[in-house]
Amino acid sequence: MDTAVEARAAVPAPSERDVYDITILGGGPAGLFGAFYAGLREMKTKIVEGLPELGGQLATLYPEKWIYDVPGFPKILARDLVKEQVEQTLQFGQTVCLSERATGLRRIEEENLIELTTDKGVHYSKTLVICGGVGAFSPTTLPAAGVAEYEGRGLVYFVKEKKPFEGKRMLIVGGGDSAADWALNFKDTCASITLIHRRDHFRAHETSVRALEAAGQTGEIDIRLFHELKEVQGDGNGVTGAVIFDNRTKEETHLPVDIVLLNLGFKADLGPIKEWGLALEKRVIKVNERMETNMKGVYAAGDISGTEVKLNLIATGYAQAAVAVCVAKNYIDPSSSIFPGHSSEKEEGH
Repeated sequence: MDTAVEARAAVPAPSERDVYDITILGGGPAGLFGAFYAGLREMKTKIVEGLPELGGQLATLYPEKWIYDVPGFPKILARDLVKEQVEQTLQFGQTVCLSERATGLRRIEEENLIELTTDKGVHYSKTLVICGGVGAFSPTTLPAAGVAEYEGRGLVYFVKEKKPFEGKRMLIVGGGDSAADWALNFKDTCASITLIHRRDHFRAHETSVRALEAAGQTGEIDIRLFHELKEVQGDGNGVTGAVIFDNRTKEETHLPVDIVLLNLGFKADLGPIKEWGLALEKRVIKVNERMETNMKGVYAAGDISGTEVKLNLIATGYAQAAVAVCVAKNYIDPSSSIFPGHSSEKEEGH
C-alpha cells in the first residue's frame, strides 16, 4: 500500500477520536499546575510529556536543589515540590502520556479541533496549552582541555543526587543562580568548594549573592573572580585536578579537585515547534495577556511564552498556566466565566 494512503488510513475517523477538552504539552511545574487547574474547571485533561517522568527540569536536572521562590515554602527541595505537585494534579484522574516527543501541530478548522502529533501517536483536543519550558536544551560547555574527556567521569553539568559528592573536592564554574545555589548547597557536603567566575559580579538573586559573600569571608567557599577554566586533569578514570587562570594577568593555578561542575547555562532549541505556524519572537512563542497564540485554541504559558515582561519564575508560570486554562475553558464553553471564583469557596469533593 502507498505510504500516504497508509498514513491517511491510520488517522481515526472523527467519530472514533478520543477528544479532550484540553491537552497540556509539558509536564513541568507550569504544566502540572495548568493540568491541576483544568481539573478544578472539570475539563477532560491530558498531559503529554517528552521525558519519562513528570516534573521537567526539577525532576531531571536538579532534584536535590533547594527552590526558594515558590509561595508557601521558605525553601523546598525540587524533588519534593514535584512530588507535591504531581499529587495535587492527578487527584482529578488526568490522562498522562510520558516519553512522547511532540513532532507536529495543526488545527482542523472544519472540526474546530487541535491535532498534536508525537513520535508515538496523535492526540486530539479542543484546546492546547504549550508549557514546554525553553524547548529542548543542552548544557553550555567549554573548549578547555580535558572537558570532553572527563564528561561523566568527574565533570558534570547536572546534580541528580548529593550523596556521591560527599567528602569530594569540588570546583564550580559559573556566575549565575545555579552556580551560586550549588556552591551554597554543597558547602556542608563537600570537603572543599572553589567557585570561579570570569567576571567580577554574579548574576544571581541578591540574597544568594550575600550568602555567597558571607561564605567566602568565612572560608567555607573559595571564591575567585576573574578566573576561568583552562584544563581538566585526570588519571584516565576520573578527575584529579584542574588548571584555572586569572583572565587579567593570565597567571595559572593548579587545583587538586575530584569534581568539576559546569554551570554555564543552556542552549535552548524549540525544535519542531518552529515549524508549527506559531508566531515566534527569538526563542519564545508570542502570546497576548490572555496567553493566546496566533493559532485559535492554542495557548502558551511559562518560560516558553513571550510576554511583554519576561520573568522566568515558577510562580509566574503557575499564574500564566491558570490564565491559559481559564481562557480555554471560556473558549470551549462561552457560557462559563473566565474567573471561576476562589477555590476556597468550593465545597469539599466538588
